[in-house]
Amino acid sequence: MENETKKDIMFKKMKSKKKEVKLVRKIVLIITFLVIIIGGIAGLVIYNYVESALQPLDPNSEETITVDIPIGSGLDNISSALEKSGIIKDAKIFKYYAKFNNESQFQAGEYSLTKSMTLDEIIESLKTGKVYREPVFALTIPEGLTLEQIGQVIEKKTKHSADDFFSLVTSEEFVDRMMVKYPNVLGPEIKGENVRYALEGYLFPATYPFFEENPSIETIVDMMLSNTDKVVTSYVDILQAEEKSVHWLLTFASLLEEEATAQTDRATIASVFYNRIEDGMPLQTDPTVLYAKGTHKDRVLFEDLEFDNPYNTYQNPGLPPGPIANAGKSSIEATLDPSNTDYFYFLADKEGTNHFSKTYDEHLQKIDEFLK
Repeated sequence: MENETKKDIMFKKMKSKKKEVKLVRKIVLIITFLVIIIGGIAGLVIYNYVESALQPLDPNSEETITVDIPIGSGLDNISSALEKSGIIKDAKIFKYYAKFNNESQFQAGEYSLTKSMTLDEIIESLKTGKVYREPVFALTIPEGLTLEQIGQVIEKKTKHSADDFFSLVTSEEFVDRMMVKYPNVLGPEIKGENVRYALEGYLFPATYPFFEENPSIETIVDMMLSNTDKVVTSYVDILQAEEKSVHWLLTFASLLEEEATAQTDRATIASVFYNRIEDGMPLQTDPTVLYAKGTHKDRVLFEDLEFDNPYNTYQNPGLPPGPIANAGKSSIEATLDPSNTDYFYFLADKEGTNHFSKTYDEHLQKIDEFLK
């Protein structure tokens, strides 16, 4: 009995050991299987990430982004600058891609790149010192245009109608979204009580390249607002020091844009407006009357000056409620850096040359001399 008992015990131990071995094998198999599955998933995730990083970051983007590549920049610095600027997804992948393709000898400079560019296009641009992509078409928005006039330009150059453009730029929902996207430019003043159109004067005049045949109206407008944001940002410190807003800047500059007939006149006309405002005189600028009436004509009549509207600077002191057109960089800079003069009056003769006066009597004499 005692021997049988020992055998039973040994048998039980052997049986228990076999179970443990089987269990260990099962655990090892399960762990191995999980490692393979996890490794496969991780590999797939890594593969998808790398593949996406080799593609354009945003194939539909038309926004141009300025990237500065300093002299002496190596591939590491260039890759980091591209990622930081939002042109590429991953700096390391761009660096390895360039090395794998034996790309080097990149040129320093300031590049206007887009998120829709491929890595090869970006590399080619950095090697040649110029943007490699050719736009499908370019849209030129001149200085001094109102929203309605910009709509007409867009209608001629694209498949979009002026009415559709105007519906978008005057949509409260769209304006609100743009205010969130460009808070440094589109402040609460654009929704002032007497402001006619919130985005009037905020679509920067320039030539815009497009790399698709039919960009949406929103894409077009967003590019213009983005450009305004870039231009105005460089003057933020000056505005803050003067305790002035972007709305004030673009409103003032729009008057110069409409009044100036020569590039050199802007700073002098700005001095006239500053002198008048400081002296408590109305600006009395004819373009505000035409904007108030919503008409375009060569000559403003005396009866027009009596038109009751917040934009009429003959009837209201100071600047109008908002811009009356889109101002270019020259007018913006003249607003911030006017000439130092004692002029209070100016007029344009029949050839468009401006003549400035310090007194009203002198102004009347010039009217007789140049306009009669």
